[in-house]
Amino acid sequence: MQPVCLITGASAGIGKALARVFAKHGHALVLTARREAQLSALADEIAATGHARPQVMTADLGAPEGPARLAEALRTAGLDPSIVVNNAGFGLLGEAADLDRNQQLAMIDLNIRALTELSLRWIESITRYRGGILNVASIAGFLPGPGMAVYHATKAYVVSFTEALHEELKADGVRVCALCPGPVATEFFDRAGLPHDYFPAFLNRSAQRVAREGYEGFMAGHRLVVPGKPNRVMTMLPRLLPRALMLAMTDRRRKRANRRS
Repeated sequence: MQPVCLITGASAGIGKALARVFAKHGHALVLTARREAQLSALADEIAATGHARPQVMTADLGAPEGPARLAEALRTAGLDPSIVVNNAGFGLLGEAADLDRNQQLAMIDLNIRALTELSLRWIESITRYRGGILNVASIAGFLPGPGMAVYHATKAYVVSFTEALHEELKADGVRVCALCPGPVATEFFDRAGLPHDYFPAFLNRSAQRVAREGYEGFMAGHRLVVPGKPNRVMTMLPRLLPRALMLAMTDRRRKRANRRS
């Protein structure tokens, strides 16, 4: 079996940037997402830079059988994940009572269930290779989120789960890290229905910077990586301010956006 780094949600945004960074550092990659054309174009781009061409495997990880089908495809190809990068996920803007219930449940399936399954499925091989798990969370995981209630809740789960797994596996030499970016101008905004000025500009970071800092922190064995000092401050506010005040602050942002629209 060949050890590989598996990156989910690699067809765009942070996942695409992470693929470039991992390839630059010599990792053998498997890229997965639903869109084969975008994955193949990225694999060709990486190969054109002189690095090994990543293998491409399409998968719908939000489907109940999606992770198992991906695992079987990897096994059949003789590939054994030593690093798993869980980047696949999405958000939705709007009040929970107004958004489509099935879409919100699908968000939980992808952001939580699939991430958990893929984090645990290859623990044996990850430990054997002394590899790791990089879970892409968000500063949303530290804050209550009126207007994106389910999304914030899913990312709070990712942060909590990843921190606990980091503690459980560190004695085995396994790196487990939560990458918690602030706003990043990617397709995420369009799918979520977010105006591109929804968040303060000083929180914005590029996908390339997020990927670079995420890779460096992960390889250094950090438990959490929050790119950008302003975003790190945001993650500390809930420890310093009353929760009711944090709710009011985030709700004001939602109401301002509603007035603009």
